Amino acid sequence: MFLNGKIDSELRELGELAPAGFFIGLHIRFTSPLLSFQTYNQAWLDHYTENGYVLRDPMTGWGFSTTGEIRWSDENLLDPFGLFEDAGKFGLRYGVTVSHGPIKSRTIASFARSDREFKDGEIAKIREIVHRLHDLTRPPDGLTKAQIEALRCIANGDRHAAAAAKLGISESALKARITSARERLMARTTAEAIQRAKDYRLL
Repeated sequence: MFLNGKIDSELRELGELAPAGFFIGLHIRFTSPLLSFQTYNQAWLDHYTENGYVLRDPMTGWGFSTTGEIRWSDENLLDPFGLFEDAGKFGLRYGVTVSHGPIKSRTIASFARSDREFKDGEIAKIREIVHRLHDLTRPPDGLTKAQIEALRCIANGDRHAAAAAKLGISESALKARITSARERLMARTTAEAIQRAKDYRLL
């Protein structure tokens, strides 16, 4: 799909800008992102989880209190639990965080390097990409009745043939409805589309 290809392209560029990894939480609502992408090493992720850093991450607090971008080394950032010192032990020695969007649908993204601080130009590129990803992944206002009916049948366990018969349409027409719903929801699979529709409260 074109849209997923565009997202993949943006993520590849971010991977080049942040060789030590990144985490992007897009459209955070009810404390959880609608979409997330991360490339940090597994050892750091395990350590982060084991230490309950999700509730103590200074970048989370900063990201919900303001928008813009900030280096992790900024003296105004408070880190009472020593997260940044710990991150450095896992190769995440330098970083930048970007916060964008309204508080009801905030995007917060962090990027890391092990060798040096991010340059101003790199931060500007990262900011632009995060803004584009935020806009690209804005949840749809709704699905068509036909798309909802098709997804609902599959969500209830019907196979394609049974779902098509239930709706009084051909199997190819059912597949077309599901494909269009996946594209609208930016989902790679039907299962992902169903879950996303539920998350968006569209199903």
